[in-house]
Amino acid sequence: MVVFNGMLKIKICEAVNLKPTAWSLRHAVGPKPQTFLLDPYIALNVDDSRIGQTSTKQKTNSPAWNDEFVTDVCNGRKIEMAVFHDAPIGYDDFVANCTIQFEDLLQNGSRHFEDWVSVRVVHTHTSAALRGSRLCRCLWQVGL
Repeated sequence: MVVFNGMLKIKICEAVNLKPTAWSLRHAVGPKPQTFLLDPYIALNVDDSRIGQTSTKQKTNSPAWNDEFVTDVCNGRKIEMAVFHDAPIGYDDFVANCTIQFEDLLQNGSRHFEDWVSVRVVHTHTSAALRGSRLCRCLWQVGL
């Protein structure tokens, strides 16, 4: 397995067509829960470490964040993004998530990745820049 060592700069740009889960609709009133608008934010982790959280966007299922995060990564294997609805009562509601392997980002030797990533049945636009070194399966250091 390829691991990443270096600086990660990631920008969470936007999401489109977020769908509320049945759980997040538990407090919805009215005959049309399909028009329920979320208050979404994204929690960002590298492996088991919390990197940050985007701002919460009010009453939208297609939020635009453009929030940037920068962190040093040591032996990083994956980036995890989880979308939550900022619930007014109790715990925030899970909406969707995805995992991006550093190995997939580094496979072509590029320092920059920008694409839409599938978050369950949702799409989120993410931009990531990597600077540093990667440690390959054979423990050979390759500078980027």
